[in-house]
Parts: sequence; C-alpha cells; structure tokens
Amino acid sequence: MSIADAPAIPPLTPPRRVLLGPGPSPVDDRVLRSMAAPLVGHLDPLFVRTMDEVQVLLRYVFETNNRLTIPVSGTGSAGMEAAVANLLEPGEEIVICINGYFGERMHEMALRAGAIPVRVECEWGGPVDLDKARAAWRASNARVLFAVQAETSTGVLQPLAPLREIVDERDGFLIVDAVTSIGAHSIGVDRNRVDACYAGTQKALSCPPGLAPVTFSDRAVRKIQSRQTPVRSWYLDTNLLTAYWGDGGGGQRAYHHTAPISMNYALHESLRLVAEEGLEARARRHQRNHLALVAGLEAMGLSMLVAPENRLWTLNTVRIPDGVDDLAVRKQLLEEFDIEVGGGLGVFKGKIWRIGLMGAGSTENNVLLLLAALEKCLKGQGYRPLGSGVSAAADYYAGA
Repeated sequence: MSIADAPAIPPLTPPRRVLLGPGPSPVDDRVLRSMAAPLVGHLDPLFVRTMDEVQVLLRYVFETNNRLTIPVSGTGSAGMEAAVANLLEPGEEIVICINGYFGERMHEMALRAGAIPVRVECEWGGPVDLDKARAAWRASNARVLFAVQAETSTGVLQPLAPLREIVDERDGFLIVDAVTSIGAHSIGVDRNRVDACYAGTQKALSCPPGLAPVTFSDRAVRKIQSRQTPVRSWYLDTNLLTAYWGDGGGGQRAYHHTAPISMNYALHESLRLVAEEGLEARARRHQRNHLALVAGLEAMGLSMLVAPENRLWTLNTVRIPDGVDDLAVRKQLLEEFDIEVGGGLGVFKGKIWRIGLMGAGSTENNVLLLLAALEKCLKGQGYRPLGSGVSAAADYYAGA
C-alpha cells in the first residue's frame, strides 16, 4: 500500500464489559446518552449554565462550600498535579504519606514541581502510620501534608481527621487524594478541613475518564494568590482557571481553554444521578455490596489484604491463593465472562486481585456474577473452594 492510499479500518465495536477493576467503572446509560447531545461553544450561555450547575453538584459530593470547586480538564492525575502545582513553590517542603502506589506518584510530582518531598514510609496494605507522620511533620519546615484517602493500589481507606490534627500543629495545609472515594465514601472536605482535594470521574462517579474534580479551601486560595513565583503549569493555574469557571464581573467568563464539552455533559448527568440517590444512600449501597462480596470470597477460602476496619468499599483487594496463576484467571474472566478485574501494583504485583465495586458497577447482580465466575476459574486452576461464594453472598443479602 502506498502512503497515498486511504487506510481501510472497520468501525469500532467495543464489547459491553462488566468493569469490576480499579477503574474505569461501568457508566450509566443516561450518562452515555448525555454525551451524544449537540455541542455548543465553550462560552455559550447553555454551557456556562452547565458549568455553574456542575460546580454546585461537585460541592455537594465533596461536602464543601468552597468557591473554587471545578472539574479540571484531564484525568485524576491532572487533579493531583493541579494541587501540587498551585499549592507548592520551588524549594518548599511537603510531607508525603506513602502507603501505596499513589503516594509514590505524588512524590514524583512534587519533585518535578521543584518542591522538597519529605517521605513518610508506611506499610502497603495499611493506613498511614500517624506517629511517623507526626514525627516527620515536626522535624520538617513543611506547611503542606499529603495523604491518599482511598488508596487504589491497596484498597485502604484512610481516616482524615487525625491527619488534620497533625497539620494543625503548624497551621498547615492538607492535600487529599479522593479519586476512589468520591461518590461512595464521605469525604467531608469542610468537616475535615481539607485544603485541597482532587478526584477522578471514572470511579464511583461512573463517568468516563477525562475530568478531574478539584476543590480548594479559601485559605488555600489565599496561599496560591500570595505565591512569590508563578504557578509552573499554565494549563493548571487556578488563577487562570477561576476566571473561566467563575464570574469575572458582569457575568463575563474569560477564555482559558476549550473545555471538553461532551465530558462536562457527562459529568453533569453523573452528578445528577449521585444527587438523586443521595450521598448517604449511595454510601450504604457501596458498603452493602462490599460486605456481600467479602462474605462470598471468605466462604470460598480466600482472604482479604486489608483489615476490616481499614477497607474501602469501592476497591476490594483479595490475596491470590498459592498455585493460582494471576494472569490466567483474569484472562479467563475477561474472555469467558466479559468481566474485568485488576491485578496488583508495585509490591503486590501478582499477589492480589483488585476488584472494583464502584458507582453503577456496585450491584448485587455483579457481586453474584463475579463470585460464580471466579469460582469456576479457580477450580480450573486446581483450587478447591471451601464453600459456595454465591450462597454466602446471597445469605448476606437476605439478612442485610
């Protein structure tokens, strides 16, 4: 074929997978339909109204009144970088609590921003070691501390109030990663006095990946506005983004970039679904399905990585039994049942499965389907379950 010949490529026909991995999660049909709505301009009055409503809804899910609450154009990692780039100046220290893969990513981003990271090394699979974090904070000159509320690599849920107590010793600033908790676990940005919090759209919000909700406290905004150096990222500079997402006076918005119109439609609809269900009801649903899954897994003789009091409801980490081939099981689940689950990251590669029950994917049907499919895959590997995972989960549902 010469370079002048047009390539003959068939249209895409993606399968309808059961997405039960660490993300993306299944997307409600209402959200998918919203993305097919006609485009308007990024400063069109209809889109400006959409922007305003998205901010109102995001404040609801973050549980905050922060004025600077917007979706950054980019995936969850763009939200992480926005928090770092805006709150930290070159040469400034930041205490980073590392108990999983995404603490390591924050360390890398802080270095690239010219900051000085102070690492708090914690065991993967458990919450932050508060004694170590407190000691690092007191020994440093840092004014910023970072932790992951929902560590996607390990399935750990981190309490935020104790971290705020540490930061308060020096009137510091708390940055929180809520990518895998937003829309399922309470974040309580105002209640926990979190200064910067970021998330992603593709987990429990059940929206396609592509936007990163962020929120900054008023005191964080004041810190950003009093910087001695410009924010190193033009694209993620909240001073510029605020002029686009906020009212610049007389109802005018200042052009910054062409926002992804269809993705904002999708986020608008996914947040409306969250509000329709209600945060408390949504949390109860995620907890119920998580507990049913755990009951089923343990009935089969499998064990969870994380202690019960520290477990995420959205991301379940289960130890792979000795003699069972990680990749073979995940391949069979995908090819035979159209079910996607995730493998381990970092120190847990090949040692755990990461099972997501997020948003539209957190259903009784998905729990029972996965347990039945996993039992068949395990038997094919020579593993003999102690009991029926499906029966145990069904018994839990009957009594819950």
